[in-house]
Amino acid sequence: MERYSFKNIEKKWRNNNALLSVVNPKSDKKYYCLEMFPYPSGKIHMGHVRNYTIGDVIARYKFLNGYNVLHPMGWDAFGLPAENASKLNKLHPRKWTNENIDTMRSQLKLLGLSIDWGREISTCDKSYYKHQQELFIDFYNQGLVSRKETYVNWDPKEKTVLANEQVINGRGWRSNAIVERKKLSQWFFNITKFSNELLKDLETLNGWPEKVKLMQKNWIGKSIGCEIDFLMNNKKKLRVFTTRPDTIFGATFIALSADHELSKEFENDKNFINFKKECNKSGTTEEALSSAEKLGFKTNFFVHHPFINGKKLPVYFANFVLMDYGSGAIFGCPGHDHRDFEFAKKYNLEIIRVVSDETKKDDLNEAYTGNGKMINSSFLDGLEIEKAKAKIIQEIEKKSIGQKKIQYRLKDWGVSRQRYWGCPIPMIYLDDGSVVPVDKSELPIELPEDVDLNANGNPLENHPNWKNTIQKSTGKKAIRETDTLDTFVDSSWYFLRFCSPKYDSSPFDEEKIKYWMPVDQYIGGIEHAILHLLYSRFFTKGIARFNKDIDISEPFQNLFTQGMVCHETYKDKNGNFLYPDEIEKIDKNIFKKSDKSKVLVGPSESMSKSKKNTVDPEAMIDQYGADAVRWFILSDSPPEKDVQWSDTGVNSANKFLQKFYNLIHLILNKKNQKINKEIDNKFNLEINSFVNKIDNSIKEFRFNVSIAHFYEVYNLFKKSVQTDLSQSILKKNVIKILKLLIPFTPHLAYECLELVECKTINKWPEIGNEIEEQVKLAVQINGKTRDIINIKTNSSEKEINEIIHNSSKAKKYIDKSKVIKTIFVKNRILNYIIKNNK
Repeated sequence: MERYSFKNIEKKWRNNNALLSVVNPKSDKKYYCLEMFPYPSGKIHMGHVRNYTIGDVIARYKFLNGYNVLHPMGWDAFGLPAENASKLNKLHPRKWTNENIDTMRSQLKLLGLSIDWGREISTCDKSYYKHQQELFIDFYNQGLVSRKETYVNWDPKEKTVLANEQVINGRGWRSNAIVERKKLSQWFFNITKFSNELLKDLETLNGWPEKVKLMQKNWIGKSIGCEIDFLMNNKKKLRVFTTRPDTIFGATFIALSADHELSKEFENDKNFINFKKECNKSGTTEEALSSAEKLGFKTNFFVHHPFINGKKLPVYFANFVLMDYGSGAIFGCPGHDHRDFEFAKKYNLEIIRVVSDETKKDDLNEAYTGNGKMINSSFLDGLEIEKAKAKIIQEIEKKSIGQKKIQYRLKDWGVSRQRYWGCPIPMIYLDDGSVVPVDKSELPIELPEDVDLNANGNPLENHPNWKNTIQKSTGKKAIRETDTLDTFVDSSWYFLRFCSPKYDSSPFDEEKIKYWMPVDQYIGGIEHAILHLLYSRFFTKGIARFNKDIDISEPFQNLFTQGMVCHETYKDKNGNFLYPDEIEKIDKNIFKKSDKSKVLVGPSESMSKSKKNTVDPEAMIDQYGADAVRWFILSDSPPEKDVQWSDTGVNSANKFLQKFYNLIHLILNKKNQKINKEIDNKFNLEINSFVNKIDNSIKEFRFNVSIAHFYEVYNLFKKSVQTDLSQSILKKNVIKILKLLIPFTPHLAYECLELVECKTINKWPEIGNEIEEQVKLAVQINGKTRDIINIKTNSSEKEINEIIHNSSKAKKYIDKSKVIKTIFVKNRILNYIIKNNK
């Protein structure tokens, strides 16, 4: 029997044109398949394998169906990890990054991916970030970039600004340090100018998962509220914003941001200065503000309640109110807001319930945020919340003390980062205080190579001469911006660059954009549902605003979010995580290899370097072959679900592929039989049915279902080789199946297609006009399944009864007994209720 030597076969096909052919310029149909590009951390992991294998199945499927396919690869290569690694390894970030790219590229090539490596890009390459700087200037000239002083999330360990999305549970997403609030002058992309458009256009994204659209919708956070002017005791007006004007009768205090204009009254007050310092220890995210201990500073001001004569509300500064929310002032309603409740409890303020759910007691042990009807609210009493909102806004506008207002949770995107390894911001500061873009002819503004990354603070700010420059148009002295761009900027337009990666005169060739964009299928993790996808949508809309040749409003037509690859975790007796290759299993016990001590087995979790529950793909490929790894990663579970890694599963995949390879030799060695048209036609119909099923399951991203069908097909061929079926029919049909295998196991498929002398390997099999769709039907005796048979879809009970009496294993039970009645469920069950003859 022939052996499937994956090392020889995969090496043979790895650089073969047939394996890598995905671009078909002669086709009049185009398909742009793109996976989120990786950060070059050093080695690929199984998450990469799954992501890129899923994309490869789709890219190959479309290519085989006659599409001109764009399937590129690039590297999200800037970022702080490279800077940190360079400090540890005494290696320049560029060298560290490029070495990692070389390693990961070679590993990805082992997988046999149909990637057009001629389009490869790297965001740290000046040929890429030159055009990013150009886009920044274009955005600036269109009023979509601004510089303003604001509070930011400051990571004290990494000494850099973090976006709200990069703060997890009040800590930096990479350093895990507690994030602080710090006031800095920052560059912003004015994404809020597109708030309504970003929200509205979600409705057009029919190819996106609903959960992703909901996450973006909640992040943009459109809410209808109103502004209200409260009259202060000094006769001035204090404007507040609220999304719950219906609770106005429950207002018991006013809370202001520590940066509110009124704070100028207390700028020399030592107690207020100390209070403000404490405020800065909190981050700027809603999560951080909600969880932080509530702090307040009571002023000598109060306001008059606009609807309750004689009622006065004290005015506080509070650490949970920020200036970028509304007007930096709110009215506190502790009965119906958790933060207000905590604040009121701490400072002994009145708590009034104004919304009641009649099924619950109106106690005041916690804020009530549910639905109900208004109480203790004068003319609003008895109204549902939404009707009460409409009524109170009407009254506020009638009294000319405020107006209805739409508010968005989305904030402008702060992109300034105080670090070296990032795209330089192409702006300069002149002696007269003005800030202007550099001339585009000077691009790219390159990073200096001689930089001290161990110095405190921003390395570019501390560089002896890099920031000193001349304004080209006037010859005046100028200072370069020393902040670099957030790396999410790098990944917000790379899909456009892939369309013409060698184009030098502008960021992209408009004609190529018109042809390839939008991306037909985008594949990536759910963890990027907000950050990356929202920014990419903004960039696309921003570019279309100032470039009238780009008529695209959304970058990704279809989105697929794959599940994670999981593995159980291991810890030694000291609680330290261990890699899977550091442990050994003896019977049912697990030991540490180095000292034979017992190992604690933890739950299966998403593979991560921090928990060391990773498996080296290269080692798996070396042992079992890339096709076996691909087969297992696609077969174990639906691609949108998490997959549990199993070495046993990969081994089983390898064994099955060996059996399939052996099957080809069985067919080739079969002696030709006389043609029996009836047998041949029946076999053709069965194979065509499988071709149709596999084709449909690929289109529906049900790759695990596709693979289940391949197992059935194998069994059908194995059985049929032993029959009177002619070799020519077997070969003709196995070619169809091998072509279906190409997207899953390209090396094996192409090798076998060569063995059976297929002349048109890169063409999807045609399905016959007549397809005999079959389903499995359970044959039951008194409710107990005695056989599973294949039947034509929608067969009648009479037809099925004939099959059972002629060939089913259940026949013996029926023949010996009296059938009282039958229960027939179409395409599923035929249950015989019998009475045994005695």
